[in-house]
Amino acid sequence: MRTEWLNQESMQTEAAASTPAGGLSRRGFMKAGAVLGGGLVLGFFIPGANKFANAQAGKTVFQPNAFLHIAADNSITVQVNRLEFGQGVHTALPMLIAEELDADWAQMRGALAPAGDQYKDPAFGIQMTGGSGTINHSFMQYREIGAKARAMLVAAAAEQWKVAPEQVKVAKGVLSGPAGQKSNFGALADAAMKQAVPASVKLKDAKDFRIIGKPVKRLDARLKSTGKQEFGIDFKAPNSKVVLVARPPVFGAKVAKFNASKAKAIKGVIEVLEVATDRGGRGLAVIAEGYWPAKQGRDALVVEWDTSAVEKVSSDKQLAEYKELAQKPGVSAKQADTSKLAAAPTKITAVYEFPYLAHAPMEPLNCVIDLRADGCTVWAGSQFQTIDQGAIAATAGLKPEQVVLNTMMAGGGFGRRAVPTSDYLVEATNIAKAWNASGKSGPLKVVWSREDDIKGGYYRPSHVHRAELGLDDKGHIVAWNHTIVGQSIISGTPFEPMMVKNGVDHTMVEGMGEPYEVPMNLSVHNVKANVPVLWWRSVGSTHTAFVMETLIDEAAHAAKMDPVAYRRQLLGEKAKRHLAALDLAVAKSGYGKKALPKGQAWGVALHESFNSVVAYVVTASVKNGVPKLHSVTAGVHCNLAVNPLTIEAQVQGAVLMAVGTTLPGAAITLKDGVVEQQNFSDYPVARMPDMPQVAVHIVPSADAPTGMGEPGLPPLAPAYANALFKLTGKRLRKLPFDLASA
Repeated sequence: MRTEWLNQESMQTEAAASTPAGGLSRRGFMKAGAVLGGGLVLGFFIPGANKFANAQAGKTVFQPNAFLHIAADNSITVQVNRLEFGQGVHTALPMLIAEELDADWAQMRGALAPAGDQYKDPAFGIQMTGGSGTINHSFMQYREIGAKARAMLVAAAAEQWKVAPEQVKVAKGVLSGPAGQKSNFGALADAAMKQAVPASVKLKDAKDFRIIGKPVKRLDARLKSTGKQEFGIDFKAPNSKVVLVARPPVFGAKVAKFNASKAKAIKGVIEVLEVATDRGGRGLAVIAEGYWPAKQGRDALVVEWDTSAVEKVSSDKQLAEYKELAQKPGVSAKQADTSKLAAAPTKITAVYEFPYLAHAPMEPLNCVIDLRADGCTVWAGSQFQTIDQGAIAATAGLKPEQVVLNTMMAGGGFGRRAVPTSDYLVEATNIAKAWNASGKSGPLKVVWSREDDIKGGYYRPSHVHRAELGLDDKGHIVAWNHTIVGQSIISGTPFEPMMVKNGVDHTMVEGMGEPYEVPMNLSVHNVKANVPVLWWRSVGSTHTAFVMETLIDEAAHAAKMDPVAYRRQLLGEKAKRHLAALDLAVAKSGYGKKALPKGQAWGVALHESFNSVVAYVVTASVKNGVPKLHSVTAGVHCNLAVNPLTIEAQVQGAVLMAVGTTLPGAAITLKDGVVEQQNFSDYPVARMPDMPQVAVHIVPSADAPTGMGEPGLPPLAPAYANALFKLTGKRLRKLPFDLASA
């Protein structure tokens, strides 16, 4: 199937040249259908839904083609224009098409689309997976594909049966006529291919949905649960060699000298090549017949590194510098009158610390690359297909259309597979170039070990927040001065023009103040450091939500008010979704009504990210100085829930990942430029015993869906911290938790 779709991509490029406004020409359809051996194939421009509401308001972007293939065997394959790495798009996007197509769910299949202009995100204008945007951006796009395919099938049936299209009914993959005629989609697919693509179609009303909004089991569940799913790290091209890279210990450092004789003496090691690595560095690629000889060869290398020209960051020194900077106002991000601060009868002053965090997905980075004089083929679990394809091409001296980038199923990523520099793929291309220059050829499988992955850079930035709040005698917040210090993850990337305004990286301040009606004066210091940084699941909300929701809780305590009641009075008229999520979580948890076991306490937090709102009511305890999270009740407002099972899974996964940020040792630290952690033994992640009971409740809505890949993470840690305050009287000002020093 993957080869068929690659062929289809090349045919699609040719067909697009004769595409009229509103859709592919009939000739274009016939060609695409011929490549796939018959059936109905749809790929067309879809008007509308082509503005990114916040970042790109008013700018039209390239509208992608999306593919649907109905085969003669009655199977329906949907090209998923994203990366599937656990978030459920491999099922959700086919659900949208199946709904409007009136297909039988048993017919549906999913296939991950390769890199191609026709698969670009309707809002971002590039092919990518991120920002919890798949369903939010493609909800109308994929539904319209299904509706147009349905109309063409109906037209084919009407023509064959010599009846009016209005007389043809469709249900669960079967078309029926007024005289008892019946046909499945597969039998009519070729005839439907010959029909004109309708210029417009009417989509279903939400009340008529029979698939959207229902709990649907994932199409990839059986393969993954039985261990049969092929991930990127499982893929090996015929006759490929395995590559491990010895990278410099300090980011951007170079090789001073090396001796590879011991490495080359190991059986299976073929070659050791000096290559360019990320951020101007140099490393050594060990190429072998398999992973084990490549690892043994790398371990046997004798290398001296030149670190003289690069900054060597140490976490302790950096933290002290950040704290000093936080005492001073930075670049203004939000202005408010804080003149009442000095005379406020109650003041809260707090300094928060957040460390660097590694993404640490279960599947480390990897790719297979086959570089030839006439082109390049790559297999990788890419979140950034358009950017990665272009970076590979530029590095190899090719045109983007000469690079075939196959999207592989990935075992997690949390942002690490969406790097604006395409670091690991550019590095792999440099290795392939050196391999070819040495007189050899053929595919190379470049694999990162767990240690490589954790020490290899692109972390959630470290941050320091300093807050000063003033409360009046009724507990109202009358002034709030706030400063944030940290590295920008957007500056220098393709997203800078739309996400850095007046020197402020939007991701650094997202969630600050909102949705509460508080007078906040906010500024930031963007710091430069020789530590590569990147978005990490829920981006800036990983730290802003913790600060906001623990400070709001602290203000409620100072006001001698219940924290839920205090939040309600701060939420304005525009925060109806926040109130709905909060009220649902409170009601379902029994907060304030049922008695908790001795030694347990409630904690509450509420946060919006990526246009979705999640409220948590948690219970926690402390035993022998060790905190324990027992239960989490979630109130979720993501508008229309396309697949409630996916939303439940995303919240459960986000809860566990967020618990991981609270565990002792969950921090990336540096000393003299070297990352000190290297594996799960010294960079812990949450495990099964850390998992609380999680109950997920979704606010009913028929509004266009928002995203859920990330919003479940931010409010968990602050809700947990707020519960621990009730048990210990200690306010936790940093992650991971440290009750002993609080």
